[in-house]
Amino acid sequence: MVTIITMEKLTLVKIGGNIIDDENALNDFLTLFQLLPGKKVLVHGGGKIATELSKKMGLDPEMVKGRRVTDAEMLKVVTMVYAGLTNKTIIAKLQGLDCNALGLTGADGNVIVAEKRPITDVDFGFVGDITEANVNTEFLTSIINQNIIPVFSAITHDGQGQLFNTNADTVASTLAVALAPFYEVSLIYSFEKKGVLKDINDENSVISSINELNFNNFVEENIISDGMIPKITNALQAVNKGVSRVIIKNANDLLDDMAGTIVAK
Repeated sequence: MVTIITMEKLTLVKIGGNIIDDENALNDFLTLFQLLPGKKVLVHGGGKIATELSKKMGLDPEMVKGRRVTDAEMLKVVTMVYAGLTNKTIIAKLQGLDCNALGLTGADGNVIVAEKRPITDVDFGFVGDITEANVNTEFLTSIINQNIIPVFSAITHDGQGQLFNTNADTVASTLAVALAPFYEVSLIYSFEKKGVLKDINDENSVISSINELNFNNFVEENIISDGMIPKITNALQAVNKGVSRVIIKNANDLLDDMAGTIVAK
């Protein structure tokens, strides 16, 4: 007799900056998020606040292929905004919805240890790279199994006292892969569009499915560009490493299983 072991389902959602920047949109998203059945994890970026604050401080934000270049002064800004204001605002709103949530960076509980990105043709500064091996799953699963919702900002550390800025999409996919041996993980990238669009000016031009082959074609044709490139790259890596499914969808469609773009092998 064959015994089939059913893993408990877990939904890991990454929320986009444009939703964070709009308080009404954020409130609507969190109302839907708290209705998701089963165990949950939330990862967020920082939205435009970090860029606006850095400009007020006389800093010049720099992006390369959708990724922020983070010098020592910019690191102070993104830490204050991502791990501070943004994270605690989300935590407070979730508590108001009777969701027991806990705000985390990679340094808290030593949950995500990163390595400084090597300097190649671009020096990204204090940016950390991570893999699933860098995740303290014992600590993280202990929180999740107490029905506490971890809410991650995209700040990590090296275990030696140095903080890093890390791409939030990478944090989400890395956590999803690390948790895949313990749960049936669905990874949702939730933002302001209905999915990945073939025509950025046509909300109904949603690409239903993306795989490695057509992804490369879309990039070559400039249909997919900028910040969407690392998002889909991370999604493809996640499904190749055991994540049950990855979906890119509008925040308002969070509970609609048929909506958005499915990223598949």
